[in-house]
Amino acid sequence: MKDLMGMMKQVKDMQERMQRLQEELGALEVTGSAGAGLVSVTLTGKGDIKRVKIDPSLIKPEEVEIVEDLIVAAMSDAKGKVEARLQEKMAELTGGLPLPPGMKLF
Repeated sequence: MKDLMGMMKQVKDMQERMQRLQEELGALEVTGSAGAGLVSVTLTGKGDIKRVKIDPSLIKPEEVEIVEDLIVAAMSDAKGKVEARLQEKMAELTGGLPLPPGMKLF
C-alpha cells in the first residue's frame, strides 16, 4: 500500500509539472528559416504561427512559387525545433517515472 501512495504522489507531481510545461509551451516562441534567412516563420510551443517574415527582395510576381516553397520549408524548420524542445522538456518532466514505450502524455 505504501508503494501505491508513493506512486500516487508521483502522478500528482507529474500532473503539476505537466501544467507548468503547458504554460511554458504557450509562452515559448521558436523561429525557423529558409532560403538563407530570406523567409522566417515563428511558431509558439504549441505549433501556432505567430509571424511570417519575407525579405522584400523575394516579392516579385514571377517568384511567387519560390516564396511559397520557402514558407513551407521555414515552417517545417520551426516545427522541428518546437518538437525537439518538447522532447527535452518531456525528458525532464518524466525523469524518474517509468512510462511504457510510446505512451504520450499530450
